[in-house]
Amino acid sequence: MSLAAPPQDPHAPRFRVRPPANWMNDPNGPFLWRGRHHLFYQHNPNAPVHSNVHWGHASSADLVRWEHHPIALTPTPGGPDEAGCWSGCVVDDGGVPTAVYTGVDRDHTGLGSICLARAVDPDDPELTEWTPWRTPVVTGPPEGLDVVMFRDPFVFRHDGRRWALVGAGHADGTPSVLLYDCDDLADWRFAGVLLDGHDPAARAAFGGRATGWECPQLYAAQGGEWVLVVSLWDGHPWTTGYLTGRLDADLRFTVRTGGLLDHGRDFYAPAVLQEPDRALMWGWSWEAREQGEAGWAGVLTAPRVVDVHPDGALRVSPAPELHRLRAAEPFVTAPGRVTLPAAYDLTVSARAHTTVSLLRSASGAELTVRLDPGEGTVTLDRGGWPRKEAAEPVVVPVPPQEELTLRILVDGSLYELFVNDRATVTERVYQRKDDTRELSVTSGASVTGWALVPPTRG
Repeated sequence: MSLAAPPQDPHAPRFRVRPPANWMNDPNGPFLWRGRHHLFYQHNPNAPVHSNVHWGHASSADLVRWEHHPIALTPTPGGPDEAGCWSGCVVDDGGVPTAVYTGVDRDHTGLGSICLARAVDPDDPELTEWTPWRTPVVTGPPEGLDVVMFRDPFVFRHDGRRWALVGAGHADGTPSVLLYDCDDLADWRFAGVLLDGHDPAARAAFGGRATGWECPQLYAAQGGEWVLVVSLWDGHPWTTGYLTGRLDADLRFTVRTGGLLDHGRDFYAPAVLQEPDRALMWGWSWEAREQGEAGWAGVLTAPRVVDVHPDGALRVSPAPELHRLRAAEPFVTAPGRVTLPAAYDLTVSARAHTTVSLLRSASGAELTVRLDPGEGTVTLDRGGWPRKEAAEPVVVPVPPQEELTLRILVDGSLYELFVNDRATVTERVYQRKDDTRELSVTSGASVTGWALVPPTRG
């Protein structure tokens, strides 16, 4: 079954992963198995609100054509996950795909347990059936740390051994990432705090606002550097950040630099898949309108390839497989005015100050992106499309250079901007009936754009 959105809702992305209806939030357990990429995600199958959380499931052989599968994880009445199967990961445990996830009971108050579920038939490339363990492998946070938030296990390998991270927040407001030895998935042992909010580099990168670090992800970049990704929680989902650095043999993480993972207001809880030659990331984009207004809420972003630049900054770009969604011929190849399709892939390169307009209201307001190579800034101004919180322009800083390249992926209400493979902006913009989708680019820039179309088989 395709993931195409119902045609009656123009705001629904057609080419990104989301359930046909009801609620979606965090991506979970991206996993490559028998030639297929699997994505699981937080899902309420009964309503477009955050409640009754299951694990939805989709898979793809090419990262562009996705198929739904039956729900993978369902809360067990009377079990440790009776109030929800929350975030986690999927790993290959001796040839058996195994979900490692947060179970919450009716009285969890932010503290989860670490639960396991195993694929019933590892030879099934679609992994449609899962059996949960009745007993958690970790029942709650370690004693003596005064932890008030405990969730989102992430399993990784280092020097041939398996370890896990768990997101945490402490009673004094300090966020942290806890470390566990889980070489045997049935036997977890607390190994200390990998990093907390008192780290000077972390404070410089994120500030002191977060009281918990959710959904920690740790992966090795191609150059040997390690990247720690955390979602910053301040009582509510706030934003996401990254830290790059060195992971020593004793599992000490020494931060080199860091910053915001995405500069937009609609990106959270990213999940990373470590492949042999790259790392892929998906994030959750929530709705910036009334929840459930159209019977669905939430979508996953396009897959992003994440690595590290020589200066330690994050390198991020759309997965090259997305080229398969481009129409055979571009709809624009030069600056000027042209009507935009509902879903498109646009690249603009500029050596001087350039303004790109993407949407125009009946009153003449424009949704614009301004590129300034000399200053090293890209500014998204969506003031004509306000939201509940202030719609201040989003300013993305990058090193000043001779040329700035901006790639824009738009799919319904989902806008994803990639700035020189150094920064991203994810925003939701809901076109009104009297708005006009029209591209205008300052002369002197180079521009190429393709409509997104369903890929052909083969």
